[in-house]
Amino acid sequence: MSITLAELGETELLDRLARFAPPGQLDDDTAMLPPDSRALLVNTDVMVEGVHFSDATTAPADVGWRAVVANLSDLAASGSEQVEGITVSLVAPGTTSWWWVEQVYQGISEAIEHFGGTLLGGDCSSGNQRLLSISAFGRLGPLRLHRAQAQPGDLLMSSGPHGLSRLGLALLQDTPLPTALLVPPRLKEQAIQCHQRPWPRFDALKTLMACKPEQLPWRAAGTDSSDGLLAAVNGLCRSSGCGAILRRDALPRADAWPCAGAWDHWCLSGGEDFELVLSLPPEWAESWRQHQPGSRCFGAITADKGRIIWNDNGVLLPQSGFSHYR
Repeated sequence: MSITLAELGETELLDRLARFAPPGQLDDDTAMLPPDSRALLVNTDVMVEGVHFSDATTAPADVGWRAVVANLSDLAASGSEQVEGITVSLVAPGTTSWWWVEQVYQGISEAIEHFGGTLLGGDCSSGNQRLLSISAFGRLGPLRLHRAQAQPGDLLMSSGPHGLSRLGLALLQDTPLPTALLVPPRLKEQAIQCHQRPWPRFDALKTLMACKPEQLPWRAAGTDSSDGLLAAVNGLCRSSGCGAILRRDALPRADAWPCAGAWDHWCLSGGEDFELVLSLPPEWAESWRQHQPGSRCFGAITADKGRIIWNDNGVLLPQSGFSHYR
């Protein structure tokens, strides 16, 4: 049986966690980043037990991986092309086993190995429930993606399908699906993988920067879909003072995704897909579609401030997505 945090004590816990960082990195209360002329982007996300993960659906290594990816996805959606590092704050009851913590940090290390950066430091504290708070630091590339840069006439683009993470969660929880339609085994496997081991779309960002038509300025709006596709569009429109029209027939659905209204709700508002959602000039959007596998156009930005409607009937879409306090 694994030793608990209460039995380890804080000093031993920190000593054990130090092996996940470069030698001496955790020996001080601050970390110094290497000097660089490029702007530094910083993002912080929290993962709370019972809200973002549970033992029933998420292995501890996957908890660590997902916590890192949630932050790196925001960096990618802001135009960061280089991850400098992360800090990790851990809150857990004293009865938590060292094995669980070690596995979480193993997942953190695996994510860093895949996407770059260094474990720079962090903090540990006791608490009534397990919680991970991660801050990520990344260097800005030539394109500063921002929600407020959308303009009427832009096309709405997605780097990949939506709804898979929500389907994966339902399958892991063994809860009813939206309808009794048959879900192919391959789609089930893809959905569970997307929920447990999502990827930040640095690859799609790299393609986006490489395929920009030369005559266009570096102007694009972007966010990620951690709270859902519709919430991402709402964020772009709200920050830019615009509206949007969505094409129902072009929603970014996965292959073999059932064609039913309830399933489209998961596509729009399932959350935690971590895809890029972009507002691009039409010429750039078409170039990205041709160069980035899986990307697709699902709508356009309009001048109708605050109104997001369907293209086929003009019905207003409600604001939706994950809300922490609903």
